[in-house]
Amino acid sequence: MTGRAPAVVSALLLAAVVSAPAAAADQPTPRQITYTVTADRPVSADIYYRDTDPPNWADYSHNPYRYSPRARVDIGPQQPWVRSVVLADPDRWAMVSATSGAGPVDSGLRCALAVDGQVVATGEGPHGALCSLRHW
Repeated sequence: MTGRAPAVVSALLLAAVVSAPAAAADQPTPRQITYTVTADRPVSADIYYRDTDPPNWADYSHNPYRYSPRARVDIGPQQPWVRSVVLADPDRWAMVSATSGAGPVDSGLRCALAVDGQVVATGEGPHGALCSLRHW
């Protein structure tokens, strides 16, 4: 039996070494996400954006604001809000939404979501805008 032990150990070590690069290859490459929100008129807006990949849907749905901070900002035609974050799975998690409230004046909110410098989603509305790759 002792003669087989070194062979078994060698086989296990070889399997660990061979599978290590495969496990590393399974890890998603971090992607640079840039969120931009603008408005046609000066307005105070609430902007929620995803800045962290949740580990799974259950954790996200239990507390979405843990992964989606809010920025309360003044924006306008010459005063955009821009935020860059890094996400591993933008197709699943990248999202920005902006609202200015239901006032009588159309603020003309617009958003853009870029992944690695390429704009992949845009949105606009009189009092709110949503940009996401996922249909929520």
